[in-house]
Amino acid sequence: MDGAFLRFYVHEAHRHHGLLVWEWLLKKAASLGIRGGSAFRAAAGFGRHHVLHEQTFFELAGSVAMEVEFIVTDQEAQQLVKLLHAEKIRLFYTRTAAHFGVINPDAEDVPGVESDD
Repeated sequence: MDGAFLRFYVHEAHRHHGLLVWEWLLKKAASLGIRGGSAFRAAAGFGRHHVLHEQTFFELAGSVAMEVEFIVTDQEAQQLVKLLHAEKIRLFYTRTAAHFGVINPDAEDVPGVESDD
């Protein structure tokens, strides 16, 4: 199946409607019927201001980036990005073409999402 690899970068402590943005994104994606998503905490990184942030024992939590990613159909990608526009959440994101499937699908897998065997 062809679609998109959609990745968002958010500050760990950034909130929207009382939830952490990375958590809000995962919950909204699930409510839209997206099959799965993941959030990862960065060990270190910098953004447009070129300030290096690192997760260390002495550093307070919340200053590193979170990466939230989804592998979705093009329609699902458009739906999620449209929702972020409507919610006026400022995020950096990437969208890359992706080919995806399930090796040895079972009855619970979405029809059409299967391997290229």
